[in-house]
Amino acid sequence: MANPKGSINGVKLQIWATWLFYAVLIDLADTVANEFEMESEKISIEMLFRSFYHFNHAYNRGFSHDLIAYLTSPKNRDLGIVKYQPKSQQRDTLDL
Repeated sequence: MANPKGSINGVKLQIWATWLFYAVLIDLADTVANEFEMESEKISIEMLFRSFYHFNHAYNRGFSHDLIAYLTSPKNRDLGIVKYQPKSQQRDTLDL
């Protein structure tokens, strides 16, 4: 019979690792937002996560060695890291 305590520890470890990864992802989103000089809420966490695949291939081919520079490069705007906002939902900034 399997040890129930071992399976509970495995679940706890997975939950802890998920929270840790999410915290790193949020911190990376904040760094990318600072590079773009915009609010963190305008960065898509999901697309940021998906962009790791593309960075990994660029890194392995020797095209890029800096994740932040890769994500904020104008050549990589098609990664969709910045959330699209339709013109009907855009607000004009108040210039005082």
